[in-house]
This record gives sequence, C-alpha cells and structure tokens, in this order.
Amino acid sequence: MAKKPVEKIKFTYQGTDRKGKKVKGEIFAFNDALAKGELRKQGINPLRVKKKPQPLFGGKSKITPSDIAIFSRQMATMMKSGVPLVQSFDIIGTGHENQAMQKMILAIKADVEGGSTFADALKKFPLYFDDLFVNLINAGEQSGALETMLDKLATYKEKTEALKAKVKKAMTYPISVLVIAFVVTAVLLIFVVPQFQEVFSSFGAALPAPTLFVIALSEGMQSSWWMFILAIGFFAWGYKHMHAKSAEFRKRVDQLTLRLPIIGLISTKSAIARFARTLETMSVAGVPLVEAMDSVAGATGNILYQEATLDIRNEISGGTNLQTAMKSTGLFPNMVIQMVSIGEESGSLDAMLSKVADFYEAEVDNLVDNLSTLMEPIIMSVLGVLVGGLIVAMYLPIFQLGSVV
Repeated sequence: MAKKPVEKIKFTYQGTDRKGKKVKGEIFAFNDALAKGELRKQGINPLRVKKKPQPLFGGKSKITPSDIAIFSRQMATMMKSGVPLVQSFDIIGTGHENQAMQKMILAIKADVEGGSTFADALKKFPLYFDDLFVNLINAGEQSGALETMLDKLATYKEKTEALKAKVKKAMTYPISVLVIAFVVTAVLLIFVVPQFQEVFSSFGAALPAPTLFVIALSEGMQSSWWMFILAIGFFAWGYKHMHAKSAEFRKRVDQLTLRLPIIGLISTKSAIARFARTLETMSVAGVPLVEAMDSVAGATGNILYQEATLDIRNEISGGTNLQTAMKSTGLFPNMVIQMVSIGEESGSLDAMLSKVADFYEAEVDNLVDNLSTLMEPIIMSVLGVLVGGLIVAMYLPIFQLGSVV
C-alpha cells in the first residue's frame, strides 16, 4: 500500500532581498523551517514566515470542468518541455490554489509513484475524468505518445468548455429578462402602488378597470408574497429533481429546447459541434469507431443526440458506414453528412470532423453574439411594457379626474 503523501502548506513571508529591499509573498513548503531555507536559497532573508490562514468559509474547494481543462493544458505544456510525469504532478499540484484540486493531483502523483499507470490513477476519480479522458490517456501511454495525447486532450477540453460557456451565456439571457421583469414588477406592486391607492381612496369615484386590476395584484402580492416565493422555489426544486431522476422528462425538455427560436439553433449546433469534436479526438487517438461512440454520446449534451449516437453505434456494429448511419437519424444536416462521407472515402475522417466542429463552434459563437444584441432591446421593451403599463394604470384616475374638472 502506497504511503499517503504529506501535503505542502502555503506560507506567507516578509523579508529582504540581497539589496536590502523589503519583499513579501507566498511559498509552499512542508513546514516553516523548510520555507525559510527555500527563501534563503532564493536570496531572500526571511524576517517573518507564517502559515497562511484558511478563508472563513473554506475557500474554493469544488473542482470544476475548467479546472480539469487547465490541468490538461498544464500537463501537456510540462510534458512538451521535457519535465518528467511525476515532477509535473508535483509542480502543478503544490502550486494550485484550489485545495480540492491540489489534493486530487497529489493523490494521482502518489498512485503513479506507487507503480500505477497514469490512466489507472485517473480512474479513481470518475467524477472528474470520464471514460473519454481515461481512454485517451491510456492510448497515449500504450503508444508512447503521451505528450501528444495530452495536447489533444487539452485542446479538446478547452474547446468544449468554451462551447459550454457560450451556450450557458445564451440560456442566461432569457432567464435574466424574466428575473429582472419579476423583481421590478414586485417592487412596484408592493411599495409604489399602495401609495397611489391611498390617494385614490379620497377620490370617491369609480376607478378604471386597469387601475382596479393593478390594485388587486398589489393587494395579492402584499398579503401572499411568501406564496409566490414558495411557488417559485417549489417549481425550481421540482424541475431540478425531475431533470435528475427522469430520462423522459429530460427528453421532453431537450425536445422543447430544440424547437425554441434562436435557442433551439444554438442547442442544435452546439450538439453537432460536440459530436464532431469528440469523435475527431477519439479518431486521432486510434479508438475504434464503435467503442468511441459511447464517449461521443455522453458528450453531445442533448438526450436526443445522445440516443441518436447510440443508434449510430448499433448500425455501425452491424456493418453500416458512418455517413449512412448518421443520415438515418434525421438529426444531422446534409453538409455534415457529406463532410463525413468525404472523410470516410478519403481516409481523412478526423480532419473532416475537425472542420465540422470548427464550423459549428463558430456558428454557435455568432448566434450567441446575435442573441446578446437582440436581447438588449427585448429587455428594454419588456421592462418598458411592464413598468409603463403599471404607471399608466395608476395615472388613469388622475387623468379622468382632470377631464371631469
């Protein structure tokens, strides 16, 4: 059993350099004595060295896909520079600010030092390293081209994370419009309308229908605001629970998403881009087409394309070529099918898939930019209608009173 590694600690220091100038900074070491010794090697006379306190709420501890993408690029850079594998783990791990990421990297390092392969060490963290990642690392180790495979993986992770960020940005805009509209309307109904209501009570005349409607909404909001919040919270919880537990619910949501204007186009093109990018990466690694499809299915990000990819796998295993299997799903544009057909016939499938992925990633980028531009006037229009409608409804009695006088 491999001995658990002792983790380095982050220290803050103050001291003077060779010229007597005051310096301060941070350094990783196993204890303060070793930290002082390392500083002296660097030509710094340590005057004060102390362990850096942990943040009040524990600091950043969650490992994100972006952390994995950065780790892939760092490893690729280290290996290209000729740094040995174990030393690369040590350099990246001890210098990482995310404590959870640091622990995971150093645990991988300990496994590799204990005789495990890089791929086997990664298998212990399936939450962060999927089958695609592990299989490509294994292929790189088996073929003696680990640094090349790490570079491919880093590029793949960077592109897929960039694509996810663009899609997330596109989805955030409609939600932000609804949230802003709801907050502004709630503030007006709870705090502004009651002031007008007090003024109207002294009129002694019948109020217009729009004004009565707004006053009724205001009274309802004031007396039952907690029910609105509870309903929103219950809806959010229910959606999250159903999305996590029910494949049929996820399928219905994905079907609806694909039908939405603009958002549907972004979802479709991003799924195709992920399909092409993942399959291209697996193809470059020499993974057989049928085996690659399992990883490709999980990377598409849409259950309809996931099911279609598994259908493609089944057809390929029965002897059908890729372009025919893709065409039978009815989810891939003719241009994509033609590019795949050319790739299969010319023996350059990975190059064609790369071009397809580049094209659709650029398409998603353009659609997100267009959506951002389009949503600005929409936000202004929605807020204008809501706020303007409430103001007009509140001033109608005053206008009527003026006409009577």
